[in-house]
Amino acid sequence: MRVASGEEHSFQSLRVPKMIPITPNIALDEKEIQEEFVRASGPGGQNVNKVATAVQLRFDVRHSSALPADVRARLLRLAGRRVNAEGVLLIEAKRFRTQEQNRADARARLIALIRQAAVPPKPRRKTKPARAAKERRRESKQRRSKIKTMRRGVLPD
Repeated sequence: MRVASGEEHSFQSLRVPKMIPITPNIALDEKEIQEEFVRASGPGGQNVNKVATAVQLRFDVRHSSALPADVRARLLRLAGRRVNAEGVLLIEAKRFRTQEQNRADARARLIALIRQAAVPPKPRRKTKPARAAKERRRESKQRRSKIKTMRRGVLPD
């Protein structure tokens, strides 16, 4: 569309980075996610040999500016073997037959993993057994002890 005065607006300068909302406090920039389409293994006929429908999503957990330090540490622990030595999380999605469905699946799995890591664990409270529980334990031990002593039998003099 042309403006009547001859001015042209550049939409390049108006580009806002696409953000993926994770939690109210955390949002990922789409530039932090790298996706590569590869051929999927398994059944699918001739189509599987021609079309790259599987998605390999890579997300650099260690160098992500969107994640707070505590969330980053929990995410690295949660992801386990899916994170390589450089701290890059790899998610492979090949459940569906189309690129778009696999792409959406990979992103959904990444978002779910980050949301899970964003929840801080509940602190453990030290507790002591109640006095009644200690008594029950002692009584059951005494009962068991009596049963075993009665089984011994009488030793001859």
